[in-house]
Amino acid sequence: MNTAEDRSSTPPNGAIVLGGAHGSLAIARSLGRRGIPVWLITADNPLASLSRHVTRSLRWSGPRADGALDFLIALGRQHGLHGWVLFAGSDEDVQFVARNHAALGALFTLTTPPWDCVRWAYDKRHMNARADELGMARPRTCYPRSRDELAPLGIPFPVILKATVREGRNRFLDAKAWRVDDERTLLHRYEEAKSLVGPGSIMVQELIPGDGTAQLSYAALWDRGKPIASLVARRRRQFPITFGFTSTFVETIEQPDVEAEACRFLASLDYSGLVEIEFKYDVREGSYKILDVNARCWAWIAIGAAAGIDFPALQWRLATGEAIAPHRERCGARWLYVSRDLAAVACEMFAGRLSPFAYLRSFRGPLAWAAFASDDPLPALLDLPLSAMRIAARWLGRRKSAAAPAPQSAELHG
Repeated sequence: MNTAEDRSSTPPNGAIVLGGAHGSLAIARSLGRRGIPVWLITADNPLASLSRHVTRSLRWSGPRADGALDFLIALGRQHGLHGWVLFAGSDEDVQFVARNHAALGALFTLTTPPWDCVRWAYDKRHMNARADELGMARPRTCYPRSRDELAPLGIPFPVILKATVREGRNRFLDAKAWRVDDERTLLHRYEEAKSLVGPGSIMVQELIPGDGTAQLSYAALWDRGKPIASLVARRRRQFPITFGFTSTFVETIEQPDVEAEACRFLASLDYSGLVEIEFKYDVREGSYKILDVNARCWAWIAIGAAAGIDFPALQWRLATGEAIAPHRERCGARWLYVSRDLAAVACEMFAGRLSPFAYLRSFRGPLAWAAFASDDPLPALLDLPLSAMRIAARWLGRRKSAAAPAPQSAELHG
């Protein structure tokens, strides 16, 4: 990763954020409030572009497009952005920066590690392999390349289908995972996923029992194999409530076991940069199992400031060569994604698992909002219709997928 000592030029005086949504919005607000110019370059979600803390917003064809590297380098040279700090806001942006680390690092100050490090987080095959090397608990997983390899699965139902890497957009990737409860559905869903991402990018994994409250994350900023600032958070609510696509209510807690396991993984990579690692507690085995590693800013990164750790500001200071003493979080800080949490709350109340009084307690203590800010209200106005459209699109996608005819051969044969 670039540091101020690596460059002979003047220190960076601005930041560029590639893609992302709520995490990128939090970066723009954190830096913009400190008088740091922020440019947003995105091909997808326009949420952060409405922030008053974004100095300039540009559209491009995305990191996977031909000429993406030439576009970004030409932009930097044309506008004198040499040394500006570059943040990756999405998985595809992380891969783009990591794979082009040398070329981009010659112009910008990078916060993303090179590909030799990132690949262990980006591809879940590599992540699981590294976890096995370290003796870390993880869900049982297989990688079938054909329907014939589904027969000796060896994993009891229910299972989930996931992509090993997230590249592009389709209903399988957007859903993050599909739950499968029986062999007939597995065969049908596998063929559907294969048509969307190909046979080499599908994994079948055991579904660990428990709702979102069993899912914890270690979120941190690391520098050359050591943590600078970190916290552990629990997913208090999610949407959908039984098989969450996204967190809607998150709270910081103390959980040394999760922290210890995450540190083992990151130390093995000599990691530098922002990172979030997801775990789920398996009550059957009494262990926290690693699920995902995100080598980038995460959706609820704004909770850090409420917990006494402003991750984007710390990353900026680190990138500019400042020595930073280790930071620890306050427990009980909360992050709320109101537009989607309302849907989760309605479902929880209908099921009798949440009272109105308990919901109101969500607003106690240090609280960070996914989209709202009193000094920057416009993104929250856009977030409501965007969330409604995305929820409707996923509901329609599930209806369409469920209505699709199953294959004639509905049995798995060994």
